[in-house]
Amino acid sequence: MQLCKVQLAGGEIRIGSVSEGHVRFLDLEDYVGMGSLSDILHSDHPATVAHDLIDDAARNVPLKDLLLWPPLDRQEVWAAGVTYKRSQQARERESAGAARFYDLVYSASRPELFFKATAGRVVGPGARVHIRRDSRWSVPEPELALVRSSHLKSVGYPIGHDMSARDIEGENPLYLPQAKIYDHSCALGPVITLADSMPPLNQVSIRMAIERRGERIFEGTTSLSAMNRSCEDLASWLGRENSYPHGVILLTGTGIVPPDDFTLAPGDVIAIDVTGIGRLVNLVEQGALGGLD
Repeated sequence: MQLCKVQLAGGEIRIGSVSEGHVRFLDLEDYVGMGSLSDILHSDHPATVAHDLIDDAARNVPLKDLLLWPPLDRQEVWAAGVTYKRSQQARERESAGAARFYDLVYSASRPELFFKATAGRVVGPGARVHIRRDSRWSVPEPELALVRSSHLKSVGYPIGHDMSARDIEGENPLYLPQAKIYDHSCALGPVITLADSMPPLNQVSIRMAIERRGERIFEGTTSLSAMNRSCEDLASWLGRENSYPHGVILLTGTGIVPPDDFTLAPGDVIAIDVTGIGRLVNLVEQGALGGLD
């Protein structure tokens, strides 16, 4: 089962169940304790609850006709780094003075984990992701995202899109928060595939294509089987000494890195496909110097 979060023409936010490209809305009004997508995800049996909430009186709506929101409520978004060999090599090249630290974390038992975004900094399918105005080398990082409930149970998977300013991080690893955390620096969607509907993770592939003025300028693929760590291992470290009363979303790292002479430009279109989830498409624009625009 897949769940989505949509905004209707009148501004109402609805939760839907997605099947074969169509959405059936859920009726949360008469179900005690179920007022949001998170309430469903944090229940003991999300798929059963969602199925029971389907509004049989509502018509099916094509997914392509709906305005999709990022499938989260108040969750924090965290991310893991250097979980693929390709990522390790890229980070070593961009940060020559700190290359050995990336080599060490790739093989260490403790992973690199960092805070990525508050819910308000996350955008959904079709929305605009930003490149920083003070960055000259920005890239997208396509990733599998892991949804953890408030009880730290893995309940589902959306596609994660982690925007990164490689020149800022490469100048000094202590600049990582500025390279990673800013408005519109993260996209999630288009849906959450519930855990029991996801194919075996070692059979999941990730593909990214970037177009500029209608021409494909980059494409790459990877597989979760190439990860140096398991998703559950990363999630277990995320839960150490931390609680997440609203749940948490973890981006699990990227194995697709454009060449070092590539940087995103305003107007680029980024499409990320992940087995078992679908396709997340975002347009690139330059961020504002101050605050959300």
